[in-house]
Amino acid sequence: MTIEVLVVDDSAVVRQVLTAVLNEAPDINVYATASDPIFAQQQMQKKWPDVIVLDMEMPRMDGLTFLRRVMSERPTPVIICSSLAEKGAEVSLQALSAGAIDIITKPQLGIKDFLLDAKQLLWQTVRGAAGAHVARRASRAINPVVAPLVDLVAMTTTTDTIVVIGTSTGGTQALEEILSKIPRTCPGIAVVQHMPEKFTAAFAKRLDDVCDVDIKEAESGDRLIPGRVLIAPGGHHMEVQRSGAQYIAKVFRGPTVNRHCPSVGVLFRSAARAAGRSAMGIILTGMGDDGARGLLEMRQAGCRTIAQDEASCVVFGMPKEAINIGAAKEVMSLAQIPAVLGGKI
Repeated sequence: MTIEVLVVDDSAVVRQVLTAVLNEAPDINVYATASDPIFAQQQMQKKWPDVIVLDMEMPRMDGLTFLRRVMSERPTPVIICSSLAEKGAEVSLQALSAGAIDIITKPQLGIKDFLLDAKQLLWQTVRGAAGAHVARRASRAINPVVAPLVDLVAMTTTTDTIVVIGTSTGGTQALEEILSKIPRTCPGIAVVQHMPEKFTAAFAKRLDDVCDVDIKEAESGDRLIPGRVLIAPGGHHMEVQRSGAQYIAKVFRGPTVNRHCPSVGVLFRSAARAAGRSAMGIILTGMGDDGARGLLEMRQAGCRTIAQDEASCVVFGMPKEAINIGAAKEVMSLAQIPAVLGGKI
């Protein structure tokens, strides 16, 4: 089955190169391109795409407005093709919240060479998007939660349990769904979300604005304490280490592991070593298999291990692999997981 793709970008060079690169894949066909969403809508009236590759900043209608319209009317897998600029990071995160599947980051200079070099990534991302579960999303305003002052007791004591969470494609939505529903009494949480540099700080800030728990981009030496969530920075691995009676984060640059940096596997393996049965591991929606073997090591160390179920995943790849190798002791829907972190299950 051929995946029919619509490319929407105001740059003629990007449209040309994306078309050439994607059409090299035997199962992908760019059937049309458009310089802005207005032209894209005209193409979609003739033929609806399986996947849309979408720029954010375009004339006449911006990509975010177009995305929200598509997701509210006829949900379709959308991949954001975005700049690494800080402004682009914030807009792209809004797009993920609105229902986009994934982000392909493009540099502001040397775009043609980048797209040619990233051929395998582009193919993999489009294939993953084509098989994703997308649902209708109504536009909603974000009402920031005014968080109370951090509990001084929580700040001066350690917790006996920590939680490590790993996710990729679809994970930004899944994390917001989970973290916005958990209390400040939850254990300390460390998260790896596959995301490029410059995006994770904005992502952590966005989550912090809508959640009651304290959420920040992790730095080496940050403590895992109740009511705090640490997000691994893009381009850096994160480990959990034991320091006396406390758990702390170690953030460092390193080669990709399972094709990713940060890697879920690196985080999970460190939790198995540092915390043993005092850790809980949760693997959520995502493409590929990163984290599956790390979760298996956690289960073998006596940890509680959970995988998100297929029905609630955007992409079932990572949880499926964890389930297949026996790494997940439990399989749960996304809706059940907040109760686990709140100590109710």
